[in-house]
Amino acid sequence: MSRDQPRLFGTDGIRGAFGSHPLDEATIRDLGAALGLELKTKTATPRVVIGGDTRDSTPAICGWLAEELSNRDIEVSYLGVVPTPGVAFATRTQAAACGIVVSASHNPHPDNGIKLIDSTGFKWSTDAEILLERRMSSPRPSLDSALRVSHATATTAADMEVEQQAIDAYLDALASSLPAAEPLAGLSVALDTGHGAASAFAQPLFTRLGAQVHVIHDQPDGRNVNAGCGSTHPEVVAQHVRDTGSDLGFAFDGDADRAILADETGQVRDGDAMLFLWAKDLKQRGQLPSDRIVATSMSNLGLEVALRREGVRVVLCDVGDRVVVETMQQQSIELGGEQSGHIVNLPLGTTGDGLATALQICAVRQRDGRPLSQMLSDFERFPQLLRNIRVRRKPDLADLPTVVEASREIERTLGAEGRLVLRYSGTEPLVRIMIEGSERSIIESLADDLAQVLAAELS
Repeated sequence: MSRDQPRLFGTDGIRGAFGSHPLDEATIRDLGAALGLELKTKTATPRVVIGGDTRDSTPAICGWLAEELSNRDIEVSYLGVVPTPGVAFATRTQAAACGIVVSASHNPHPDNGIKLIDSTGFKWSTDAEILLERRMSSPRPSLDSALRVSHATATTAADMEVEQQAIDAYLDALASSLPAAEPLAGLSVALDTGHGAASAFAQPLFTRLGAQVHVIHDQPDGRNVNAGCGSTHPEVVAQHVRDTGSDLGFAFDGDADRAILADETGQVRDGDAMLFLWAKDLKQRGQLPSDRIVATSMSNLGLEVALRREGVRVVLCDVGDRVVVETMQQQSIELGGEQSGHIVNLPLGTTGDGLATALQICAVRQRDGRPLSQMLSDFERFPQLLRNIRVRRKPDLADLPTVVEASREIERTLGAEGRLVLRYSGTEPLVRIMIEGSERSIIESLADDLAQVLAAELS
């Protein structure tokens, strides 16, 4: 691994199996200690906001981090179970120095993770993560100060009082993002909260705004997050839409920073479809500055084609919601997102927010009045093939002549009617192939050929 790349932090914070490195107690405590020392170099009296998802390991991680921070005279505001965007909102509105989200997002229960939010509500930059890791790798005396207390008196999440007022302020902000007293009156909505962070909030929020709500998987037990439900199993909410006769449905992931949509027929619609609906609506109402949005290289080519007809240009960037937001900031674009359902609208928030996205798509549906399937009739997806190849190493693909030549041949074959995206996974030993084209049989054959070349080079 390059010395300029973070060792603990991946594409979306630290993530792994709880109890094993890097989510063992010693590493987490070192992270808390290093973070405390780092924050103290920037402000004399920093404050940190901590919250997480419903995993049974989340309270322990929150407690270890809170103890290390408190031991360094840092005030800790504890939100308990709360969506990631709720932590970002509280960090920004409370003028905190940092926010910490303890969650593994869509991963299964044994995993957990840690994400850092900066004082403005955005995720920490890669450079900031690298600097923090360098502080962690300093000799132990720089981390172990006289302030460290015995683990016998350690802080736990049970010792900390949840700041409900901060959570209520976040929910109020979501509700006030829609006009009128009951903007969703008459709308029937199916929700699958995945036994995650949205479980306690989704139904009350949508009901408050006038919707008829049919919620499932909102009873977390600490171990059932994402288990056969939520955004990783959107077919479940799609069936729930059909069973309840709902107008539309949404499935959330563990920390509720993304959502997947199902239309009234029970067809699953991903982040590209929601970006199309949202961008088209904003454009029609004159609320899309510069008539541009941001999407990733993994978004379907059909999104670009459909929005081009609406007078909206799609600016492409690399995969990752942090990269999406950075591109939006750099180019003064207010709306962007990923096929996975991470969608950011900067006037509404600084991170992906599944609840905010769901509310806005419901509002778009209310303004239009037609069934979603009709509203999406102008969005035609190009055939897209995704394939993962397990690898033993991750050299720069541009340094592999056989891979470069195979890729160029595919691009020549596809021409202007398709595209190839080839990249390594940021969290797994995989190289990912994505090919789009006008005919599925052709892209399947091209993917097979490229997979053989990659396997020969990297397996």
